[in-house]
Amino acid sequence: MSHGNGAVVGDHTVPSRGTATSALPRPFYRLAVGDAVSSYGSQLNMVALSLFAYEAAGNALGTAGYLTLRLLGGFGAGVLAGRVVARLDRRLLMVGCAFTQATGLVALAIVPDHLRIPVLYPLALLFGAAGTLSAVALRSSVPEMVGPEHRARANGVLVTGRSTAMVLGFASAGVLVAWAGFQAALLTDAASFVVFGTVVLRLPLRTRAERDGATARPAAEPGGRFAGLVLLRTLPVIGAMVAIRLVDAFGSAAHNIGLPVFATRTSPENPAAVLGLFWATWAVGSLGAHQLVSRLLVKRGREPGERAFAVGTALMSTCFILAFTGLPTPLFLVVALGAGLADGFTEISYTTRIQAVDDDRRGQAFGLVASAESLGMGVGMLLSAGLMERFSPLTVVGFSHAVPIALAAGFLLMVGVGARRRRAPAARPVPADH
Repeated sequence: MSHGNGAVVGDHTVPSRGTATSALPRPFYRLAVGDAVSSYGSQLNMVALSLFAYEAAGNALGTAGYLTLRLLGGFGAGVLAGRVVARLDRRLLMVGCAFTQATGLVALAIVPDHLRIPVLYPLALLFGAAGTLSAVALRSSVPEMVGPEHRARANGVLVTGRSTAMVLGFASAGVLVAWAGFQAALLTDAASFVVFGTVVLRLPLRTRAERDGATARPAAEPGGRFAGLVLLRTLPVIGAMVAIRLVDAFGSAAHNIGLPVFATRTSPENPAAVLGLFWATWAVGSLGAHQLVSRLLVKRGREPGERAFAVGTALMSTCFILAFTGLPTPLFLVVALGAGLADGFTEISYTTRIQAVDDDRRGQAFGLVASAESLGMGVGMLLSAGLMERFSPLTVVGFSHAVPIALAAGFLLMVGVGARRRRAPAARPVPADH
């Protein structure tokens, strides 16, 4: 299947790199829908399996154990993702991860009650690893699917689909489990991953940069086992972004744990309504991020990069801090909307910037980000839960989000200084010959 002016590589149609058009290839929209369906399954999966673990273990440690193992799986996969994505077929990797998760969910749905915990915990590692590898493979492939000049638009479409899926997943998870039981929820999750895997398998888009015969196989990663350290040393901007995503994930853990506590204290008669209202408004803001990027940047021939990432991170963290200050309901919702808008804008910005890295090293960069996010979230959940026992949610969230604000400000300064240094030689007058 072709769209517009395309070039055929093997049996895959790819958008022509020489065509100056703002339209994305039609098959990419099918991928975005499949990714949204898969994201819905992931949200449903997170809620349903957390409840599943709690019920199977009989206490909160069951849920904590499941979430911890899932994050560990994501962290480990992120460390290895660069090498895996560079060496394996990305299309088949995404398909394999999707079908693996579907198979695991079906197994959980049919396993006898007394085997639930022994089966669930190993699968938690598997789910975390498969989700991370699939995400890294997809993000690494986007520039080849749509062309480097359309990265920001494509990322915006993907973020819009995922945000929509998040709303639907959170909204329907509890209802589905209560109405139809865990088995139906798990099978629904499995079906969502089968849909994504099938879409990717039939997708007529290239997932890797074209190579000539002499470089048909991916080049060996520079640095071998220490390729990640080499990448951070040679691309300090990427290293700084990875560090900011790590501490930002710590802040995310703090507000995710703090919001239920805050809602219970401020509205003891109906904390679920406060929590649901905040996240629904946040999701509306996140849905608007694509429009913001498209109207402010893409239509003007620009794309979000380091500065947009830093500004978005600082605004997002500021909004989450303000959410815990006891604002009146209208202002509380404005802050939630701003947090969602900044969150989506930041995700589009850092994804687009990292996709500018050479294809052979792009997977390594996204793998480092994924590992940093898993590590920050895992450590943040453990520490924040303990700190909430001694300090107010505002104190814990304020400190946790103040760090990424400070790092984002420093990063913005670093980017500005670097830009001025690059411009300086061009502006310096050339001395006349004597």
